[in-house]
Amino acid sequence: SHAAVVARGWGTPAVVGADAVKIDGKQFSVGDTVVREGDTISLDGATGEIMLGALTLAGSKPPAEFHTILKWADEIRKGKLSVRANADTGDDSKVARDFGAEGIGLCRTEHMFLAPDRLPVVRRMILASTAAEETAALEELRAVQKEDFAAILRAMTGLPVTVRLLDPPLHEFLPRVDELEIKAATGGLTAEEKQLLKAAHAWAEVNPMLGTRGVRLGVIKPGLYAMQVQALMEAADQVAGEGYQPVVEVMIPLTVTDDELALARSWVEGVLRDFAARPRTTPSGKKAKRPQVTIGTMIETPRAAIRADELAVHADFFSFGTNDLTQMTFGFSRDDVESRMMPAYLEAGLLKRNPFETIDQTGVGELVEIAAKRGRKTKRKLKLGVCGEHGGDPESIGLFYRAGLDYVSCSPYRIPIARLAAAQAIIGGAKSDTK
Repeated sequence: SHAAVVARGWGTPAVVGADAVKIDGKQFSVGDTVVREGDTISLDGATGEIMLGALTLAGSKPPAEFHTILKWADEIRKGKLSVRANADTGDDSKVARDFGAEGIGLCRTEHMFLAPDRLPVVRRMILASTAAEETAALEELRAVQKEDFAAILRAMTGLPVTVRLLDPPLHEFLPRVDELEIKAATGGLTAEEKQLLKAAHAWAEVNPMLGTRGVRLGVIKPGLYAMQVQALMEAADQVAGEGYQPVVEVMIPLTVTDDELALARSWVEGVLRDFAARPRTTPSGKKAKRPQVTIGTMIETPRAAIRADELAVHADFFSFGTNDLTQMTFGFSRDDVESRMMPAYLEAGLLKRNPFETIDQTGVGELVEIAAKRGRKTKRKLKLGVCGEHGGDPESIGLFYRAGLDYVSCSPYRIPIARLAAAQAIIGGAKSDTK
């Protein structure tokens, strides 16, 4: 589930898909055992056990041989398959680098908008009734997002940082319609809440995952993407002036057609041209070098994979979003199938593995191989990576190496596993000659 992805990214033990747990208001029960809000429990994320009370905890420490083995693995991987991290903050980026990450393969900018001090600003942008109101809100967001980007670029100096522009639909930044309607029926709404309810109705979609998100959102609100690129470039300029070496990769989410990607690329290049025209010097007065920037896209839909040759015309790199690619290929909603349908299918042998944990080799995996081959037929030096959670799964990493990918990216706490698995893939399998 997505909850498992988030918990893994935090390095927090979690138990998900526990269908024996019955939730009732501020308590849950398992059989005759009831746990109420405020009760202390202990979790073992490895075994899925939940225990009553506060047990004695001990941090896991790897044996001395662990570091030696990873050093050998890195020597085998060098120049063949690198390992990056999915990280959204400077602190996460530092953790990732400590674990051996060779860059950031996915920085999700929407997480920067969800902080308590920023969410009201995002909502002002959504509620804006005039261009001036929207611009004012975007300017406020630009300033705070610049600082977020700067922290990540400092932590990853000299290594690539792939920043995905806003992906989720805007309704995710608004209160739930049902919650507001209940409040309206019971206690009434404030003037601001009435506006939020109206906006929530306006942006509500029957199937948001296939609705107005990713590059489609950029088409409707182009100022939003322009603001993000401006914040990113200002941050890159700032840290470069401080002596760091930012390497920036701007990633467009959910592109399906080459026309979409060409349009989105033009937005980014427009901001880059504006920055290139600005004089820039170091604190000592010398002319400063502009940060290196490349522009690419995620491959998240079957159509994007099949038409990768056309998308490659406008891309410097592809990053496979295998979480969404799996959902759209199988027709599964990850959040809906994993608690009920998936266990039944696995038990009945209808699926050998959960395709959200280990990539489906003959379906989703084949789409990855097709996209890699067709993309590089158009652009021989096209960089290829994967940023879904499959990037930390050993069996999936084997397929990615054989498909000719340059890097895998996973949560910081899975990086050691990915480093080892990447070396094993190189030893055990032939890489596709897509270059």
